[in-house]
Amino acid sequence: MSQRREFLKIIAGSGGGLLMSVALPLLASTNEIVEEDPAAGTFAPDAFIRIAPSGHITFVMPRVEMGQGTYTSISMLIAEELEVSLDDVRLEHAPADDVLYRDPVIGSQITGASASIRGAWLPMRKAGATCRTLLVTAAAKVWKVDASTCKATNGLVMHPPSGRRMTYGELSGIAAKLPLPTDVALKDPRDFRLIGTPVKRLDSRDKVEGRAVFGIDVVLPDMGIATVAASPVVGGKLRGVDDRRALEIKGVRQIVRIDDAVAVVADDMWAARRGLSALKLDWDAGTNAGFSNATLIASMEQAARGDGVVAQNIGDVSAALRSGGNAIKARYELPFLAHATMEPMNCTVHVTRDSCDVWTGTQVPARAQETAAAVTGLPKDKVRVHVLYLGGGFGRRLEVDYVTQAVRFARQVQGPVKFIWTREEDIQHDILRTYYLNQLDAVMDGQGMPLAWTHKITGAAVMARYLPSTFKHGVDPDGVIGAINLLYAIPNVRVNYVRLETPMPIGKWRGVGPTHNVFVVESFIDELANSARKDPYEYRRALLAKQPRAKAVLERAAQKAGWHQPLKPSRAGLRVGRGISVQFAFASYVAEVAEVEVDEKGEVRVRRVVCAVDCGHVVNPDTIRAQIESGVIFGCSAVLWGKISFSHGRVEQSNFNDYRVMRINEAPAIEVNIVSSVEAPGGVGEAATAALFPAVANAVAAATGKRIRKLPMEAALLKA
Repeated sequence: MSQRREFLKIIAGSGGGLLMSVALPLLASTNEIVEEDPAAGTFAPDAFIRIAPSGHITFVMPRVEMGQGTYTSISMLIAEELEVSLDDVRLEHAPADDVLYRDPVIGSQITGASASIRGAWLPMRKAGATCRTLLVTAAAKVWKVDASTCKATNGLVMHPPSGRRMTYGELSGIAAKLPLPTDVALKDPRDFRLIGTPVKRLDSRDKVEGRAVFGIDVVLPDMGIATVAASPVVGGKLRGVDDRRALEIKGVRQIVRIDDAVAVVADDMWAARRGLSALKLDWDAGTNAGFSNATLIASMEQAARGDGVVAQNIGDVSAALRSGGNAIKARYELPFLAHATMEPMNCTVHVTRDSCDVWTGTQVPARAQETAAAVTGLPKDKVRVHVLYLGGGFGRRLEVDYVTQAVRFARQVQGPVKFIWTREEDIQHDILRTYYLNQLDAVMDGQGMPLAWTHKITGAAVMARYLPSTFKHGVDPDGVIGAINLLYAIPNVRVNYVRLETPMPIGKWRGVGPTHNVFVVESFIDELANSARKDPYEYRRALLAKQPRAKAVLERAAQKAGWHQPLKPSRAGLRVGRGISVQFAFASYVAEVAEVEVDEKGEVRVRRVVCAVDCGHVVNPDTIRAQIESGVIFGCSAVLWGKISFSHGRVEQSNFNDYRVMRINEAPAIEVNIVSSVEAPGGVGEAATAALFPAVANAVAAATGKRIRKLPMEAALLKA
C-alpha cells in the first residue's frame, strides 16, 4: 500500500458554521488507497463533495452500500442540484465520523431503519446546491458579471449573453476561496432531470465483473486468515484448549484465545478450518446451559399475566369490552430469527503499538471505530475503519460484536489477519430478532366493526440495549411500533407492553418491530372480518376512510391483483387463496396481496405477490422496485420457514439445511406498483418484508380455513 497523506479541507458544520477538518484518504470500491493532492485548488465546500482542478468530481457517501442502491440514489440527489452527470462522478465510502456523517433521522452514523433517503433528501440536495452556487459565483467573479446571468449545466458554468463558459475544475480554485452561502435555492421538482427517473445502479458493473471489494475480499501483504469458534452457549467461557494436533497441520500459524472464543490463524481458510476442527475445546457453559424455547415460553406466559405498561390508550376500552358485543380473542407467537446474510461476518484487523486498522462491511462505522479504540486502548483518531461493500446487512451489521472479537484476537497477532466466521458460526452466534408473544381481544358492534381493541405484547426490549435513550417509561419503541397509532378507525384501543429479557442476544432484523406487529394486527383484522362475514379487503377499506394514502395503496394492490376474480390452482389437489395487508411503516404506505397454493402435505408455495407503495417523492423507481422485491423474498423465507430454536442453551440450527431461505426456483412472481406522491420520501428497504408476513398468512387461511397464529408455518397443521 502507498503512503497515506493528509489534507485540510473546509466543511460545512451541522449548525451551518465552518469547521476545519483533517480528512483521511478513503478506501475506494476497488480496495486501493486514493491519494488526494494537497495542493491548493481542491474544492471541498462540505463533507460530501470534492472537485479537483483536473475536473474530477468525488462524492463521499455518508451511508453504506449493502445492496439497497443507496449509493446511486444519494448520488442522484447531489448530482441533480450540482448539475453534473453521474457518468462524471466517482464515489468513496465515508470514513467513521459520527458528526459529519450522522443520519439526521437516526442521529448517528448508521445505515438502517430505511432512513437513508429520508435523511438525505434535503441535506444532500443542499450540499449539491451549495457547491453549484459557489461555482456560479466564482464564474461571475471571473467574468465580472451578475451571478444571476450565469447558469450551471453538465459540469460547466455558462454565461449565455456572451457565450463564455468554464468547467467546474477550472473554477474550483476560485470557488474554494469564497465564503459559504448562508442560504441556497433548491431546484423546483418540476425541473428535475435525474430525480424520479430510472437510473442504473452505479455499483452494478463492478459487482458483476468482480471488481467490487467486500469485507471478505480484503487482501493485504503477509495477511493471515483465521476462523473462530465462540462458546456455543451465550455467557460460556473457554476452560481449556488442546491445540497439539491443530499446530501440526500445514499452513496453521497460530492459535489465539480470548475468554469466550478461540481462533486459528493460518495461511488460508482451508488450513484454518482444518486447524479449528482439530482443536479439542473444553467449554464452561455457564448459567445459560438450561435455556430452551420451552423455558422461554413458560417465562413469557408467566410474564404476560401481568399488565406491563400502557403504551397507548384511546377512549374507554374497559367500558367497550363490557358492552356485550361479539368478542374475539387470539394469541400470536413469533420466533427468534437469524439474519443469514450471504456474506458471513468477517473483519480484517492490523494492530500495532500506536495504530489500529479495521477493514470490514459495517452499517455503523463510528461504532466500529469506538469498539476498536476501547479494546486497544488507542485514541479514536488512531483507529481507521475502512468501510467496504456489505454482502447483506438486514440489521446484523448494525452490531459490532464481530469487530470487537476480531480486534481482541488481533492484538495477539503480528501483522494483519482476516477473521471469517463459518456459516455455522454465523447462524449460531447471531444477534437475533427477538421472540414475541401477543394477546389480543376485540369487541365488535352490531355491524361487525371493531368497537374495542386490546393488544398485549410480551418480549425483550431491543432499543433498551441498542439505544437506551429511546427506552422511556418502560416502553420499547421497537416493540410497539406498528401496534400503536393504528391506521384503522377504532374508537377504543389499548396497547400494553410487558418487558421480558432473555439471555440470548437480540437486535435489529430487517423490518424490525413492524415485522412482528404488522403481522399480528393485519392477521387479527382478517379474523374480525371473517367473524363479521365480510370481505377482508372491503372491511379494511371501511376502516380507512380517514387515511387516504393508506386507502389508495390498498385499492391499487387489490385492483392490480384482481382481488374479486376467482383463483385457479396450477394443478388438481392444490388449495388456493389470496390474502391482503396494509401498513404505514418507515414513513411509507404499503399494501400487498399474496396468492398461495397449499398441497396435500401442507406445503405452502407463494406463487404471486402484488405490491402497491406510496413512499412519497420517488428518487429512483428502479431502486424502489428492487427493494420491494427483495423485501418480499426475505419475508417469504421468514414466514414460511424462519425459526431459531434453543436447547440446552445452544442454537439448534446450523446452516441453510435447517435454517431455510427461499431459492430462485421458489420465488413468486412479484409486481410492484408505485403510487405517485409529492410528499417527502419515505423508506422502502424494510417495508415490504413487514407487509408480506400477514399477506401470506391471510392467504393460507383463505386457502385452508386454518388461521396461522404461530410462525413459521407448520406443514403438519395445513395438511388437507
